[in-house]
Amino acid sequence: MSKYWSDVVHKLTPYVPGEQPKINNLVKLNTNENPYGPSPKVIEALKLEAAETLRLYPDPNSDVLRAAIAKVHHLDSCQVFVGNGSDEVLAHVFQALLKHAQPLLFPDITYSFYPVYCGLYGIRYETIPLAEDFSIRVEDYIKPNGGIIFPNPNAPTGMPLALEKIEWILQNNTESVVVIDEAYVDFGTESAVSLINQYPNLLVTHTLSKARSLAGLRVGYALGSAALIEALIRVKDSFNSYPIDRFASAGAVAAMQDIDYFEETCQKVITTRDALVANMSALDFEVLPSGANFIFAKHKVRDGAELSAKLREHGIIVRHFKSPSRIAPYLRITIGTDEQSELLLKALKVVLSEKSFS
Repeated sequence: MSKYWSDVVHKLTPYVPGEQPKINNLVKLNTNENPYGPSPKVIEALKLEAAETLRLYPDPNSDVLRAAIAKVHHLDSCQVFVGNGSDEVLAHVFQALLKHAQPLLFPDITYSFYPVYCGLYGIRYETIPLAEDFSIRVEDYIKPNGGIIFPNPNAPTGMPLALEKIEWILQNNTESVVVIDEAYVDFGTESAVSLINQYPNLLVTHTLSKARSLAGLRVGYALGSAALIEALIRVKDSFNSYPIDRFASAGAVAAMQDIDYFEETCQKVITTRDALVANMSALDFEVLPSGANFIFAKHKVRDGAELSAKLREHGIIVRHFKSPSRIAPYLRITIGTDEQSELLLKALKVVLSEKSFS
């Protein structure tokens, strides 16, 4: 605390990212990173970018990257916005499109950065309770609002929402922007990008951190009508005209172009996830349906916090959320390699065989 702080700083409760421990030989299953490295074409592109041109500013419009993204999604470049990770993209979205007199709507259990952005930008919001089974009830969102946002699949539950239900929201909510945060969509959830040209109030956000294995490079993007994208560009250019550096742009373009590698690694994650769900169910875990590169699971007897602590003793880190209390029994477990899954299952068998936790 300091007398020099602006008033807004005193009121903020910052987002807490997943732990990045500096301990060797951990099985790290807590931050939803891809267990497979980026495309070899990305590595080659980064090497080529290490040139004399680094003394020059990057393209402020990121034209080459926007064109590469547009091609993948069958859109025009004017329908693409890029930023320094999807969190920065979302920050601009909140400021440019979601600050209105009516409250912003999002689920009560969802990506915990949403209320942080609302606090930072002074946005009124209302949380909409998930159903008993943790699904999103779309009918609950048809009420006066200044915007709607939720991830699909949702986080931290991993549960997907069918495309027809998203379209139902769009058909019944035409006066405000609907943002679908698709950070994890490539692991088995149907994307809403196909609806963009039908609904001018739809914005879809993506990241290269998950399915394209570039969490360390920081590139995210938004897709929508040219009018929505223009609003984001106006905010970006009032904040930082050069958010995408030359390395990030080169690597991201290569990642978007290597469709075969992208599809191969996504399928590997899906296959491992399905096997892990079956094996954990056999250990008396209840696992929510997942369309993401993680699962959300609780044991029928053991407590989530204690399980998380015990797994750490075995060199395995998973994510446990203490609040809200409704999800405290659950563990969010990133899908790793088959070998990492075997280590997780082996450790769980040992932990669950213990009579009590200390």
